[in-house]
Formats: sequence, C-alpha cells, structure tokens
Amino acid sequence: MGTLRFRTSTTRAACVALAFAATAAQGIEPPRFPPGSVWQTDIRSAPLHAQSTSMINTLAGLGGWGNGNRMQIDFSIHVYPSAAGNAPMRSIVPHLESGEYYTPDCESLPASMPVPADAAFEGQSGLSCDNTEDDCHLIVRKDNLLYELYSGNLNGNVLDARCLAVWNLAANYPPEGRGEHCTGADAAGFPIAPLLVNADEVAARVAIADADLGHAIRFILPNAYMARDTSLGGVGGRLYVRPASHAGSPSGQSGSVPYGVRMRLKANFDMSGYSAAARVILRTMQRYGIVLADGGNIALTFESDRHTTAKWSTLGIGPQLFWNGASGSTPLLVTHFEVIDTGPRIAETWNCVRSTPTVNDLVFASGFEG
Repeated sequence: MGTLRFRTSTTRAACVALAFAATAAQGIEPPRFPPGSVWQTDIRSAPLHAQSTSMINTLAGLGGWGNGNRMQIDFSIHVYPSAAGNAPMRSIVPHLESGEYYTPDCESLPASMPVPADAAFEGQSGLSCDNTEDDCHLIVRKDNLLYELYSGNLNGNVLDARCLAVWNLAANYPPEGRGEHCTGADAAGFPIAPLLVNADEVAARVAIADADLGHAIRFILPNAYMARDTSLGGVGGRLYVRPASHAGSPSGQSGSVPYGVRMRLKANFDMSGYSAAARVILRTMQRYGIVLADGGNIALTFESDRHTTAKWSTLGIGPQLFWNGASGSTPLLVTHFEVIDTGPRIAETWNCVRSTPTVNDLVFASGFEG
C-alpha cells in the first residue's frame, strides 16, 4: 500500500482505524489497556520538569545510556500472545535457589499461570533458564489477563520464581499501578509487554502517514546512573517518580534521572536518514515517551518476533539501529531527550500496599483496546 495522505483529522483517524483493523487479523500487536491509560497518554503538551536540562546533563556525564552510551536494542523477550484454553496451568513456588518470593507485591501463593507447550523464557527457546545470569521473564496472555513472571525456571510441573505479576487488561489502574511501593516483573512496577515495541505493530503503521505506536516505550539504565537521594528518607536513598510504583537499586547522583522517569524525544530531532519503520518508533518517543523500567546495560527492549507475522530483519530494524549513524542518521543520545514533570520524587520504603483497579466493563476478552 502506498503512503496515505489525509486532509482532515477525522478522515485520518478513520483511515488509521481501518488500517489497524485490517492488520490485526494478520499480526499480533502488544497487549493494550483501556483508552485513557497512563501508558497510552499523548505527552507532547506535557510540561517539562524544572530540572529537565540539569538531569539530562547529569545523566550524560555519567555515561548516557550505558554500554558505551549506545542506545542498543535487545530482542530477547518473548510474549506468548494468546494461551489456548487447554494450555496447562503451572503452579508457582518461591525461587528454589534463594527461597525468595516478593510478597505482598506479587500474586499471593498458591498461584498458577497458563504455560503453553511452546512458551519460552526470555532469551531462551524453551522453559529452562539460568537465574544466576538472566532475568528469566516468562510472559503469557490469556484473554484479558497478562501473566508476567520474573526470575523463573520450570521444575517438573511447577515454576519457581521471585515474582508473578498478573495485569487485568480490562482494568483502569490508579496512579500507583498494582500498588504503592510494589514491584512486579519489572523493578519499577510497570507492566512489561504493553511497553515493548512489537514487529507487527510497526509493520502495520509503516505505510500510514505520520503514524506512531500509540504507547510509551520501556527503557533501561545502569543502576549507577539513576538518582539516589538519602535526604528523602527512603531505604538506602532509593526513590522513584510516577508512573513507577517501586525502585530497584539506584545508586547514582541525586541530580540524575529517577526510576520511573518519562522522557520525551525533542520535537526537533533530525529523523532524516532513518527508515520509515524507524521513524514510526521515533515519533512514538516524541508523542508518548520512554519510561525507565529497570536496571541494566541495554537501553531498549523490543519484543522478539517469535510469535509475530512481521520480522525485524524484514523491517530493517537491528540492535544498532539508533546508535551507529547508518545511512547518515543521527545517533540517538540522551541529550536528544527532555524530562517531563510527572510529580514529586517518592522515597522508596519497600512497604508494598496493593491497590484495587476498576474494571472497564466495556472491554471484552476478545477485543483490541487500541
């Protein structure tokens, strides 16, 4: 299909909706929450944080994205898109090596989750994972429930894990998500799958003029680059900002960006030299931002194309897309971003208080929330 051009916003919206509907049957897009979710909020007009420039400069001085200041992409997280009714339910037990299970942050035990026969842990081809070296996420969607497991391994008929977080995709969550000071499969307490970039959603929008993905994108920084401030009184100076509900182990300068920070790609960023597929992602960073979800050394995480119709290689999207300056493109640096104001810093107590979301009865198990 050739590039579409729209004369009015109403016509454009209708055409976009038709295009999405046509591609939904051909591919599998990421899970979505109901309209109005914080993850699907356009932040182009959101106010800048008063210390945006100083925080960005501090982060740049610490090493930017980490990994040699390269905004590299990791494609290792698999998302099983829809578990059939006959998928076996596996019992969840505390992590066998450490005896740890994060409670009350994660689902109360005994608990279980559906695990299709061909499901696989992050970076693996099956249900075995080395918890000493990897995060070992296992993500499965069944109807309107999204199961996200952290630090897991299959032992016989049971899964041992440090956390199972279950998200209701028909729910409107409060600002603190699943609960204040509560972690999840990501240290910031975020859902993972709805914040990944997915090959089918990119492919669906490449031929649509001025298109974006319509949701915030998860990113990661080394813990030593994230803000820590002992004056706030949190455990070891740990802190976070909305939309986070938890902080892992930040250990950087107080003037840097905090856990949960939402950063927006500047409107004047030069996209020339980038492919149409890459520009869809860049426009998403400008309109919905990137949110700091966890600690690590590879900044971006895109969903693997194990279950998608579109493939990353066909789209021309690889690990070095945003940092090697290929085809004359501008490498994506932290200084190309600005920090939006999402509220005050919250001292991390690690005293989780779970929240109760409101279920949106208009969202059905088989539907897209768009």
